[in-house]
Amino acid sequence: MRVLVTGATGYIGGRLVPRLIVAGHDVRLVARDSARLAGRFEAAETVEGDLFDAPSIRAALDGVDVAYYLVHSMTRGRGDFAEDDHRAAEIFANAARDAGVERIVYLGGLGVAGATLSRHLRSRHATGEALRSTGVHVTEFRAAMIVGSGSASFEMMRYLTERLPVMIAPKWVDTPCQPISVRDVLSYLVAELERPSQSNEIFEIGGADVLSYKEMMMRYAAIRELKRSLIVVPFFTPRLSSGWIHLVTPIPASIARPLVDGLRNPVVVRDDRALRIFPQIVPVSYELAVHRALDRYTTVGPETTWFGAFDVRALPGNFAGTTQGMLIDRRMRRSSASAHSLFTVFTSLGGTRGWLYADGLWELRGILDRLVGGFGTRRGRRHATDLRVGDAVDFWRVEAYEPDRLLRLRAEMRLPGYAWLQFEIVDDDGFRALQQTAFFDPRGAFGYLYWYSVLPFHELIFGNMARRIAQEAEALDALPRTQALPV
Repeated sequence: MRVLVTGATGYIGGRLVPRLIVAGHDVRLVARDSARLAGRFEAAETVEGDLFDAPSIRAALDGVDVAYYLVHSMTRGRGDFAEDDHRAAEIFANAARDAGVERIVYLGGLGVAGATLSRHLRSRHATGEALRSTGVHVTEFRAAMIVGSGSASFEMMRYLTERLPVMIAPKWVDTPCQPISVRDVLSYLVAELERPSQSNEIFEIGGADVLSYKEMMMRYAAIRELKRSLIVVPFFTPRLSSGWIHLVTPIPASIARPLVDGLRNPVVVRDDRALRIFPQIVPVSYELAVHRALDRYTTVGPETTWFGAFDVRALPGNFAGTTQGMLIDRRMRRSSASAHSLFTVFTSLGGTRGWLYADGLWELRGILDRLVGGFGTRRGRRHATDLRVGDAVDFWRVEAYEPDRLLRLRAEMRLPGYAWLQFEIVDDDGFRALQQTAFFDPRGAFGYLYWYSVLPFHELIFGNMARRIAQEAEALDALPRTQALPV
């Protein structure tokens, strides 16, 4: 089949695409910025399209048999995500009808419809209704917490359990949930293509266990051999809970709040038709799903993460060179190291490796960013050495990536302006050199005040970082080729 996948830069979509390719399907990906998918899925076609731009989506759906709808607006950090979700789904459904698409496959959320359903889960259900509104057959899979390395819900629970020996928790920790392994979710999504398209269907999918969130945290702690206590108190509101999660975990309050609000709703499978229709899929236990997630963290790292597509549309436009009023700090460092070694070192910065100099100051900047509602440094990076356009690196986002030549990071920290940090390998009077440049486009007087207040730290941090990059690259050249870069 010719299959279109939306959300290929996201957590589920990025893992689904390789499985569809292996299954022999002709896969097309649609993204607002196709550069973010460059080189990731060589066997797939990539086209540009914006879910809020009907003509571009209609063109992307041309000739498509089945479309996967794996996007939502919650990660845009806006309060009206439900309205955005509904509008995008209507545009997509109309475009699918006009293009003659046979079926839409959608991943939504469990929960019993009613007045008590959280806004997030109501939005998930309403998106399914909007997709069904134009007559195209829709298969909707509804799931609760997806257990896997990089899943936002799982990350939230994991970090709370890892970081807090004694957890003060609200009443929602006693709510029943039926978590499901990400591998099982992907198996359902792929297996759906093996069935004929007949009518609209909703399948509730879940793992082998029904557990409260308290039980999930305690079982996670047991697997990790952590001694943990949990005290339930009645006065935690979703706002307080999400603020606490923002400080303790990598999940920002804007994402945590709708997730926390949904935790008060029981999310368990009440219709087991999925087990009968897809008998080849036997959902695994919560413990096995956790073990698999932890194995992924300790080997090659997550394939995709919850922050992979975070708030991309809300960010400023791509860097287009220096503009009037832009403030610049540039460091040039000649080096005898090869271009490849220089590139290898500066593309491994951030995450557990740090920034090679004054890591304590970087961490302090991350703490300050968290306190004012930003990301801080807790996102780390998806992989210790591999990077691609769109990846998060602590409180930066990869905006440009040219092998053995250039890396540009765009700041996602809270700033009175827009900032970029660029590493480039250039020729300096016949010598190879590292050119490291910090760009800042200030907004208002406070933007200029901010830049000049941190300027004394630039010589300390940026100057020494450039020096260390050159030193590390020269040392790397001296190593046997089989020896890996330290992380």
